[in-house]
Amino acid sequence: MASHGNSARGGGARGPQGRGKGSKGGPKGGFRSGPGKGSGPRSGDAAGARGSAKGPAAGRGKGPVKSKPKAAAGQKGPQKPRAFAGVDKYERRAAAIKEHGPHRRRRPKNPPVDRLEVHDENGVRLQKLMAQAGVASRRVCEEMIQDGRVSVDGQIVTELGVRVDPALQAVHVDGMRIQTDEKLVYYAFNKPAGVVSTMEDPDGRRCVSDYLDPRKHERVFHVGRLDVETEGLLLLTNDGELTNRLTHPSYEVPKRYMVQVHGPVEKGIGKQMKEGIRLEDGVAKVDEFRLVDSTPGHVLIEVVLHTGRNRIVRRMFDAVDHPVEKLARTHVGPIAIGDQKQGTVRKLSHTEVGNLLASVGM
Repeated sequence: MASHGNSARGGGARGPQGRGKGSKGGPKGGFRSGPGKGSGPRSGDAAGARGSAKGPAAGRGKGPVKSKPKAAAGQKGPQKPRAFAGVDKYERRAAAIKEHGPHRRRRPKNPPVDRLEVHDENGVRLQKLMAQAGVASRRVCEEMIQDGRVSVDGQIVTELGVRVDPALQAVHVDGMRIQTDEKLVYYAFNKPAGVVSTMEDPDGRRCVSDYLDPRKHERVFHVGRLDVETEGLLLLTNDGELTNRLTHPSYEVPKRYMVQVHGPVEKGIGKQMKEGIRLEDGVAKVDEFRLVDSTPGHVLIEVVLHTGRNRIVRRMFDAVDHPVEKLARTHVGPIAIGDQKQGTVRKLSHTEVGNLLASVGM
């Protein structure tokens, strides 16, 4: 009896035919792989089997297998042969040759600029000169040249290598002259009443030079004149050719004035002044006549005329019995006084200079 109890507890009779006291799960208990009472030797064998199964030959009964050598750093392993893919490339090239010809069209080279009469090898590149004159950026100026929008001395230039002399040659963009000579300057002066239109006055009266700062303004002279009591726009420049054309009657540069007279003004005065009024030095007439404003006792009139005779506006209104009370010039050609303060001098913009030169055919 004692031996039967010991064998049951020791696990000696754990087969499928006997259920000992220590066998709680019946036949299933003999197949447990985990640790338990009386399972020391079997658990050790199982652990050994699992440890040996980690090797490359575990469970297969084969000898040790050599591992593949790793490729060295920077070296590619053996690659599979690539399929030949050049057929499609050659087919595409053959189709392109069939469509466009055997060679790709090359960009035509610009002809040499030495053949052009306007080219001056010691001058400044045309696109650089245009950019310095404020036309546009150098890249945009190059496009304007290539588009045929630029001419030098009347000859259209489309090559980018042309050089010109800014002091001697005339450059036009879209038919408008640009001033390329940096020595020439152009100013607008809003002359107050009581100032003499001269650079110096022997009687000591206020004159134009009193409003010029020698540190900021080059030596200039006035274009035309305004009488002492007339205020408004007076152009100042050192461009002799422009001054000659602006003052010459053959160019007929229009000038616009605002005239204040004693009112009311009778009907027909404007028509009479447009048809012409006989003065002591000949007939004078206005190009435009317009009533601007009217207040009790005063009328504001705008007139445009291209003649430049002395005190011409005042004499014309005196002839129609409407003496001038106040007179101001607002425009000379395309240049306007705008909201510029009286007694100030401003430099004309590049666009204003171009329009002014174009108005006299320069």
